[in-house]
Amino acid sequence: MITTDFRKKIADNWFAYLQNQICKEFEYLENNKIRFHRRKWKKEKIKEGGGISYLMSGGNVFDKVGVNKSTVSGKFAKKFRSKIFGASKNGKYWASGISVVAHMKNPRIPAIHFNTRFIVTTKEWFGGGIDMTPSFIDLKEKKILHDNLKKICLQNKKDYAKYKKWCDKYFYLPHRKEPRGIGGIFFDYETGDWSKNFKFVRELGLKFIEISKNIINRKKMVKWTKKDKEKQLFKRGRYVEFNLLYDRGTKFGLNSGGNIDSILMSLPPEAKWK
Repeated sequence: MITTDFRKKIADNWFAYLQNQICKEFEYLENNKIRFHRRKWKKEKIKEGGGISYLMSGGNVFDKVGVNKSTVSGKFAKKFRSKIFGASKNGKYWASGISVVAHMKNPRIPAIHFNTRFIVTTKEWFGGGIDMTPSFIDLKEKKILHDNLKKICLQNKKDYAKYKKWCDKYFYLPHRKEPRGIGGIFFDYETGDWSKNFKFVRELGLKFIEISKNIINRKKMVKWTKKDKEKQLFKRGRYVEFNLLYDRGTKFGLNSGGNIDSILMSLPPEAKWK
């Protein structure tokens, strides 16, 4: 019989492996001229885990890209427990996952976000997704993203239409009455057949690498102007607003004793507001 502890271990190992693979592929996109800076952190209570953050900035492709992996446990504060699926009265939890946010130097290339996670309370579930935030409309680029995501969902008998709708609803700025980007897929509370869900999460992680390389290579040599960069910086302002006001991952990290620098890794190096 496969135990919860065993499922925790193999999920945690997968996220660590995927983190290394993403860093290798992204360094290759930069032609190995710059490398990720590795930083390890631990929760205040050592027995409750920590994480490893990789950050690369100032490249020819990436203005800033963070690849974070964490494994933490503990108890949620009482005021936060009601917001967590399956949280018990004592608020105990265990969580492991990987999160990637890439802000590009070339404003013609969209910002790319990906995360997958496995969380254990009184329930066990997977969540995650992939989405992109471009500064310029590119219908072909949008088609590449959604065709790939639809394919990976169909292969794993997942409801692409549901995930896409969930993503569109989630990555929306109510105060601006506008979407953050062109969507993608978003899912949470995936219980059911653990092995099948874990297979989907693994394949989605590898698909993220494939999509990212495709999107970046299409445009990394495209010329851009200062005016293009200015537009990107204002779009990044919207990105900041969403992540600070609405992002559930940010709130989860802050309420689970995560590392502040790692939690705010998603913020771009520069942004503007009118």
